[in-house]
Amino acid sequence: MKPSIKAFLALSCAALLLAPTVRAGVDDDVRVLQQQWEQIKYRKPQAEQEKAFAALAQSAAAVRARYADRAEAEIWYGIIVASHAGAKGGLGALSLAKEAKQALEHALNIDAKALSGSAYTSLGSLYYQVPGWPIGFGDDAKARALLDKALALNPEGIDPNFFLGDYLYRQRDFDGARKALERALQAPPRPDRPLADEGRRAEVKEILAKLPAR
Repeated sequence: MKPSIKAFLALSCAALLLAPTVRAGVDDDVRVLQQQWEQIKYRKPQAEQEKAFAALAQSAAAVRARYADRAEAEIWYGIIVASHAGAKGGLGALSLAKEAKQALEHALNIDAKALSGSAYTSLGSLYYQVPGWPIGFGDDAKARALLDKALALNPEGIDPNFFLGDYLYRQRDFDGARKALERALQAPPRPDRPLADEGRRAEVKEILAKLPAR
C-alpha cells in the first residue's frame, strides 16, 4: 500500500524538525571535545598529555560514530588522534598519525569547508610533521598545498597562519615564516575559544623568538 499524501507530509515535516536538532547535537558534542582538547593541550603537563589524549580519543570516536555524516565530528576526531600521536612521539605514533590522516581525508570528502577548512589545516600539519617515505607518509609539497587551501578558506584565521608559519620556519624560509606568524598574531579573537587563542599565540611567539634578526 502506498503511503498517503498526509503521511508523506507528516514524515517530511518530522525530518525538517529533526535536522536542526541533529545540527545542535553535533555542535554541542563537538564543542565539548574542543574544550577538553584545549584543557589538555594548554593546561596539562606534557607528561600527562598522552594518557589524556588517548582517553579523549575514545570520547571522540563515540561522537564520530553518532554523527557519521558530519565533517565536524570527523575533523575533531582527527585532531585529537593527531594530538595523541604528537604526545606519544616516536615510531609508535605513526599508526595514530595514519588514523588521523584517514579521518581528516574523510572529513574533506564530506564537507571541505566545514569549520572554516580546518581539515585542510590539520591534514597539512600532519604532512609536514610526519616523516616521509619509507618511514611515513610525510610530504612537504602536499603539506604546502593543503595549507594554501586552508588559507584560501580562512585567510585571517590564527590556526592556518600559525601552521603555515611553522611549516615555513622548518623550511628555513624565515621571512615567509615571520609574515605568516605576524598574521596569526593579528587574527581576530574567537569569543568561544579564549584558551585556544591564548595557547596558540604563545606558540606563535615561541617560533618568532627563534627567527634570526632581520
